[in-house]
Amino acid sequence: MIRLAVRVARSHAEPVLAELLVIAPGGLEERDVDAVTVEYVLYGAAGELPDLGEVRAAAGGALVDVSTSEVADGSTWRDWHRPFDVGPLRVRPPWGPARTGALDVVIDPGQAFGTGAHPSTRLTLELLVDLPPGGALADWGSGSGILSVAAARLGFAPVLACDLEHAAVEATLAAATTNGVDVTASRCDLRAAPGPWAPTVVANLVRPLLLDIAARLDRPPERLIASGLERAEAGEVATAFGGLALAARRDGDGWSAILLTR
Repeated sequence: MIRLAVRVARSHAEPVLAELLVIAPGGLEERDVDAVTVEYVLYGAAGELPDLGEVRAAAGGALVDVSTSEVADGSTWRDWHRPFDVGPLRVRPPWGPARTGALDVVIDPGQAFGTGAHPSTRLTLELLVDLPPGGALADWGSGSGILSVAAARLGFAPVLACDLEHAAVEATLAAATTNGVDVTASRCDLRAAPGPWAPTVVANLVRPLLLDIAARLDRPPERLIASGLERAEAGEVATAFGGLALAARRDGDGWSAILLTR
């Protein structure tokens, strides 16, 4: 098993991720290297990993490093994906142990975007578990479906997920099936229009995209959890959603998630 790692400047990460998902629709890992660099990781057999010509072109001068290393056996990469708990939830890969009495959220890291270990996912879940459950919830930019499945587990219904990438929509639907919950997932381009409306919205995105959404949001939800933000960005994003007020905030490992309400 070969581990292929692509490091790129965070400010230019989105177009690089888009190109990587074209050549690796089965998914990849995302890891923070430092405050300004993100690493995307693919696994494959020797000789089967894709050519990175288009990725290098998309990255341009923002490309920091491309490296390959051999993974000793199949268990090593699994060690990257361990269960974690947020309130009543346990998020885990299929091989991770369940927790007695917990609401299980089982996510296969082979589907897309890992198993939620990024701080922004955890912070979003911390805010989500504190909300009174019930009613519709929309997940804008669903990725592997962690937040959608968690919301359904907590009692929100219907859950309406959307993402630009086909692979993410498929991964979200697969995660819902694995977990035995009802989630509707579809494609959406959040740069062109907001996602499906619901009283509660989770949007684990990035600052530029959240600002784009805020600029064209005609019908704000009653509650919006916005995340994927570095700490210094949270105040700007909260202000951009002018029809909503900051009700709660979670910070951790240099990242922030905010709850905005009417």
